[in-house]
Amino acid sequence: MKKKINKSDKQIALIAGALDLPFFTRDALRRAGWDVYVVGLKNFYDPRLKPDIAVRPGGGWPAIREFRRRGIKKLTFVGALGHPNLADIRPDLWSIGLLFSILRHQRGYDSMAVAFNKALEKRGFEIVAAQDVAPELTFQKAGVQTKAKPTSRDKHDIERAIEVSHTIGAADIGASVVVDKQVIAVEAAEGTAKMLERVVSMRKDRKRISGVFAKMTKPGQDLRIDIPAIGVDTVNAVADAKLRGIIVNTKTCFVVDKDAVIKQANKRKIFIVAMD
Repeated sequence: MKKKINKSDKQIALIAGALDLPFFTRDALRRAGWDVYVVGLKNFYDPRLKPDIAVRPGGGWPAIREFRRRGIKKLTFVGALGHPNLADIRPDLWSIGLLFSILRHQRGYDSMAVAFNKALEKRGFEIVAAQDVAPELTFQKAGVQTKAKPTSRDKHDIERAIEVSHTIGAADIGASVVVDKQVIAVEAAEGTAKMLERVVSMRKDRKRISGVFAKMTKPGQDLRIDIPAIGVDTVNAVADAKLRGIIVNTKTCFVVDKDAVIKQANKRKIFIVAMD
């Protein structure tokens, strides 16, 4: 259930990982009237972001101290981190309690994120889903978003891809799948981009274009962190893999630079379908 955002409190801290999504999120939040304080995670964030403060993962105390000084209660997390290896994190004293909580409850990446959110909430912060406060970052309406449209054959692949995506998502394996009559790839620990690289390599000599790529929200996924995302690179990888199109959820999948994504999909003649 979405938390009701108190519009009278427009301060928010954006904790930024890698790639371009933090740029689009920061700008969308500011357009929506938010006072955005940007925290860059060292070794991940793009230096062009020019954050207000940079901290290393596990060394959050300087940022927390600044949040308290400024009266910031709302936090939102965006940008790629991959699947963090807790053994590589050197926590400061403030972060040790958070890490103990995470380690106690971790079963998979999702449960780690849930434990992380709960630990922050106990310390007085509200974790906000960026797509709730900046809905322009997602497809808001269901349906075909591109000039190309699915055929009846594509619809069978779409149904199968959604079914498999939900199955692997419920098992906390991944959220992405490629189907061409049969399942030809599922996302594992390597992430979506690496999975698509495998499919591109597998199908490089293929002439016929068929099949779909689905990136769906996991059942029960905490959508305040580790939100699914697609971008222009996703469109190009899907086209290079000789697939027909992309399936995502409405309102819960980030579309990084939506106009550019749709333009590139039209150029590469693939469809994008958003599903409720």
